[in-house]
Amino acid sequence: MSTRTVTLHLPESLYIRLQQAAQATRHSLDDVLLRAVQVGSPPRWDDAPAEFQADLAALDRLDDEGLWHIARSHKTEADMERYQELLDKNANGVLSADERDELVRLRVEFDRFMLRKAHAAALLRWRGHRVTWQV
Repeated sequence: MSTRTVTLHLPESLYIRLQQAAQATRHSLDDVLLRAVQVGSPPRWDDAPAEFQADLAALDRLDDEGLWHIARSHKTEADMERYQELLDKNANGVLSADERDELVRLRVEFDRFMLRKAHAAALLRWRGHRVTWQV
């Protein structure tokens, strides 16, 4: 992993707090600072399955209004009912080949939908907004 050197001007009180945390945990100040930056960074999208990464990466460039739109979005009742119907048929072993294909498509669509909502909410939280989870 390559690294970069950054000069950062910290308020004295924050520096002292981080220095004390380093001493208390017996870690270097660099380690404590790196951990603080990692924890406080925007959510990562590269841990998501490859098929969803481009969608999640695009959210990083949206303004707050766009993120709120995604975070507050819902699937229709009809979509939810159809998905549940196919899941039930699958569990009972009575799914046709066409329905199996539809279930696979819907599963990917629902996974993408939920990942986008979660990532949008995480970005909004990182930007300082108070976000409550809604399915």
